[in-house]
Amino acid sequence: MANEQQGQKDKIVLAYSGGLDTSIILKWLQTEKDYDVVAFTADLGQGDEVEEARVKALNTGAVAAYALDLREEFVRDYVFPMFRSAALYEGYYLLGTSIARPLIAKKMVEIAEKEGAVAVSHGATGKGNDQVRFEMTAYALKPDIVTVAPWRDWDFQGRADLEAFAREHDIPVPTTQKDPWSTDANMLHISYEGGILEDPWAEPPAHMFKLTVSPEEAPDQPEYVEVEFENGDPVAINGERLTPAALLTRANEIGGRNGVGRIDLVENRFVGMKSRGVYETPGGTLLYHARRAVESLTLDREVLHQRDALAPKYAELVYNGFWFAPEREALQVYIDHVAQAVTGTARLKLYKGNCIVVGRKAPRSLYDKDLVSFEAGGDYNQHDAGAFIKLNALRMRVQARVDAKAGKKEVETV
Repeated sequence: MANEQQGQKDKIVLAYSGGLDTSIILKWLQTEKDYDVVAFTADLGQGDEVEEARVKALNTGAVAAYALDLREEFVRDYVFPMFRSAALYEGYYLLGTSIARPLIAKKMVEIAEKEGAVAVSHGATGKGNDQVRFEMTAYALKPDIVTVAPWRDWDFQGRADLEAFAREHDIPVPTTQKDPWSTDANMLHISYEGGILEDPWAEPPAHMFKLTVSPEEAPDQPEYVEVEFENGDPVAINGERLTPAALLTRANEIGGRNGVGRIDLVENRFVGMKSRGVYETPGGTLLYHARRAVESLTLDREVLHQRDALAPKYAELVYNGFWFAPEREALQVYIDHVAQAVTGTARLKLYKGNCIVVGRKAPRSLYDKDLVSFEAGGDYNQHDAGAFIKLNALRMRVQARVDAKAGKKEVETV
């Protein structure tokens, strides 16, 4: 991999977390692939571990290490656009890990161009979705980029081999087995997979969760919260206007202390297998239900139904790594157009894991109290309903007559 003409090694940009896998990958890329490694850690709300990872990367031998604060960009340009679609993967998953990957991969490509690197690398395994998400994004943004996926290439057979390699190269790694599962955290959620969670019958341990209290330990009194939306995006909580990242952080705090946002899902990975994932998404859950409440007032029936019909496809595209694909971008244009009408406020009641809509209002509400009231009044003439029903039933009446004739002939034949 050495650049013989210039007498220098080629550079590679590694998405680096500072954990066991990426620490070993960094050294492996140096010793086995002869790259100069540029480490990149994305700050998506993990806290102090971002700077710790940057320092650790340099100490492990990286020629450069980036730690970029992407919190506002992540929420503003990725989470909120996705939320406008009402996307849920397989009916439950709010796509917390999925939506972070295109941003991380985009920054990897940008750093590769800045550093003159010829390749990018990541710590995703050959069985998971993240390898697809990282590499699909890289290819979409820089078609000639080289992608290196160590988990698909190296000869290590398991955790023991990794730890032996770490000891050989003096890489400090955690060896505790207290938490035998893997996690991925950002501002939108924390995911838990693997280890004891691979048994889909086993209940997750109580001490595993970090963002939410258990519903049993949540306050005995409900908490009310109001979320204000403007042109499709949340802008304020309880009357306080906040930036996108600050708003999601506040929503996480409120939802988390009320035990809101836990799901336990056996999902279908893009690579073809089923996996069990446990997720905490307190703020995202709160904002999802608040948004649906405002949409119920502000979106035309057919527009809402059409958007909802597209939402599973949108979720699938995000989950499978097609954020920068033309079909996702085309869907986004439609979704953003629809979202322009979503201005209003939702009031939620949070109680022991439940997130209940108890009020909604909008300045351009399509809800007409006079029209819907059982009392007389409004523009609706109840007599018109008879003709409406008959017209809509016409095709079924025709089908019933045809079936009746066919049935009569069959009886006569027998």
